[in-house]
Amino acid sequence: MDITFRPITDDDMPFLQELYGTTREDELALVDWTQIEKDNFVAFQFNAQHTYYQENYRDAEFSIILLDGQPGGRVYVDRREDEHRIVDIALMPDQRGQGTGGRIMKDLLDEAADAGKIVRIHVEHDNPAMHLYERLGFKKIGDTEVYFLMEWNPPED
Repeated sequence: MDITFRPITDDDMPFLQELYGTTREDELALVDWTQIEKDNFVAFQFNAQHTYYQENYRDAEFSIILLDGQPGGRVYVDRREDEHRIVDIALMPDQRGQGTGGRIMKDLLDEAADAGKIVRIHVEHDNPAMHLYERLGFKKIGDTEVYFLMEWNPPED
């Protein structure tokens, strides 16, 4: 599968909201809400998250992940002076567990290693991708009771 990236645009908002919704499906399955209430919740939460990211990571690169030319996810990376911060990465459900995320993460780690920078990411405690991050060498360095702050250090020469 060919993996490429392009900057997000306003035209991507429906896709990005749908993608965000897929990341909340397990949580929403536990509540006794109508589909309209769930859709409204997802829209509200997506808009709040999107606004927060845009305001707090002004220098980040906000990208659509294209899989064979079709939108399949998003990756937001803030390349700071002292670290590369993965603000968010998400794939559509049919791409999860297929190695796509691992390939993208490996490329990001290679880029950071070439720049001599650490990589940090916040990961929810129950995120299934936690195993991937640990396998790639990320270590837990902080805990907010919802998220672990994880850090990867480039190999020493």
